[in-house]
Amino acid sequence: MRKLTFIAAAFAASLATVVGANAQSYPSRPITIIVPFPPGGPVDTIGRIIGDRMRAAFGQPVLIENQPGASGSIGVGRAARAAPDGYTLNLGNWTSHVGSPAIYPVSYDIVKDFEPVALLPLAPTLIVGKKALPASDLRELIAWLKANPDKATSGTVGIGSPSHVSGIYFQNETGTRFQFVPYRGGAPLTQALVAGQIDMRIGAEASQTLSYLRSGEIKAFAVLAKTRWAAAPDVPTIDEAGVRGLHIPLWNALWAPKGTPRDIVGKLNTAVVDALADATVRQRMATIGFEIPAREQQTPEALAAFHQAEIDKWWPIIKAANIKVE
Repeated sequence: MRKLTFIAAAFAASLATVVGANAQSYPSRPITIIVPFPPGGPVDTIGRIIGDRMRAAFGQPVLIENQPGASGSIGVGRAARAAPDGYTLNLGNWTSHVGSPAIYPVSYDIVKDFEPVALLPLAPTLIVGKKALPASDLRELIAWLKANPDKATSGTVGIGSPSHVSGIYFQNETGTRFQFVPYRGGAPLTQALVAGQIDMRIGAEASQTLSYLRSGEIKAFAVLAKTRWAAAPDVPTIDEAGVRGLHIPLWNALWAPKGTPRDIVGKLNTAVVDALADATVRQRMATIGFEIPAREQQTPEALAAFHQAEIDKWWPIIKAANIKVE
């Protein structure tokens, strides 16, 4: 019995030594960040900006691997199955880490199967419409929708996405009805809106609409936040426009598979925090309409608390709406 105890203790000590050595030498090869959305969207853009800065800090390539599908659940599932060694990470957002796991039959636990690393830049979402829409403000838009039930189209990036969930919330609060049109990503959805192929989008990523708003190619009706957006201060908040409480920001965050050593998570967090403090990174984020979270929000513990709060807020709403995969 003593011999077995000695062997077990020796094995544990050896394992701890190996883990410690691996953490100290980390990273010794390229890091892959799985983005569960198509190239060209806001999550992909943030991943590439942060990844470039992390590459400089680590001296190793940081590769972006796009795995879209099923509102982000395919890419997230791939990350959940990855080795917990810090070389495969997951960059996700509200859609992939709140909406999708509430409605898709996923094989992972969105909280228990991941180690939080850091909250990344976030931006408000908006209600936007094609240039030819007859409404000039939200009240006129609601009146037009009521006068034309089930005729208008609103784009989404999939079932359970902010544009889908906030659209259902909007319908319930305003007594309007319109059709949802799904797209495989924010970029093609925005292109369809600019081209006039759909009427509007509720919960549109600010980063993808900013340039089109400034050029007048689309129109904005409200910001889905408590305060106005600095990049477009003339656009009223949803509360000011008459539909109170519909606040759904586009936040992004980085996770590692469950079991990733704490020292490695710490190194990753430090690299992200340094990236978010970099003047060039901050300028690039501001240019595309994203805001840097406060320093105290950038810790793994803060991300864990924030993520759980978002789940606690939105899962009951999603389930009450009986949103299902069709």
